Amino acid sequence: MQISLQGKRALVGGSSRGIGRAIAEQLAESGASVTLMARSEDQLKLITKGLPKHGGAMHDYLVVDFTDFNSYQKKITRYFENHKVDILVNNTQGPSSGSALEKDISDYQQAFDLLFKSVVYTTQLALKHMMENKWGRVINVASISVKEPLSYLALSNTIRAAVVTWAKSLANEVASDKITVNSILTGYFDTERITDLNKKKSEQMGIPVDEVRKAMEEQVPMKRIGDPQEYGYLVCFLASDKASYITGTNIPIDGGLIKSL
Repeated sequence: MQISLQGKRALVGGSSRGIGRAIAEQLAESGASVTLMARSEDQLKLITKGLPKHGGAMHDYLVVDFTDFNSYQKKITRYFENHKVDILVNNTQGPSSGSALEKDISDYQQAFDLLFKSVVYTTQLALKHMMENKWGRVINVASISVKEPLSYLALSNTIRAAVVTWAKSLANEVASDKITVNSILTGYFDTERITDLNKKKSEQMGIPVDEVRKAMEEQVPMKRIGDPQEYGYLVCFLASDKASYITGTNIPIDGGLIKSL
């Protein structure tokens, strides 16, 4: 099976590193024109320059700060005044780690703006063209924690659960316009965020970082951490016509980590 996304325009959030970058690279490899979004302009320039170009694809980037919703809202509104998107990948950096008792109400508000408001607002803007064109893909980068909450990620557990239930509701409303809406439940992947979280665990537990990572790998039935490139493969499939009958789903990509059905 070959996947071609030639002629499609994709917008990928959080794409200066980690999973977002891997998604952008695979979409470009499949022929899509990709616009990257993140905070670091230098990094965005570098990645955009290195993206493969097939079939006349043109790549671009947009400098945004997802942690400042008012600023983000203005920038993304201006972007959609002059651009149309066929494939929207909703992805931002995660909120700060910590347990439920460690967080106050302002932390939850910030996480809501970061993970929920930005996703819903961007999707609403993208849907106008998708509905007119009778074709579209909305793919949300979520987490396995919506099924099995992680004690040290209370903010992510809470707000990402809201995102996937909203996505299910939306999927039912736009399916007749041949728009699919799916969420990917992310397991452990070899990214900068995992490295940062492991460092914090290492300090809290008083053990080497290597031991923290090894324990993480042992939790996964496949006994390894995922490669972000593997994540990109799944996104490309969901973005293609091959996945036109898949919508409203929450798809784990976790090496078998989730124990529930």
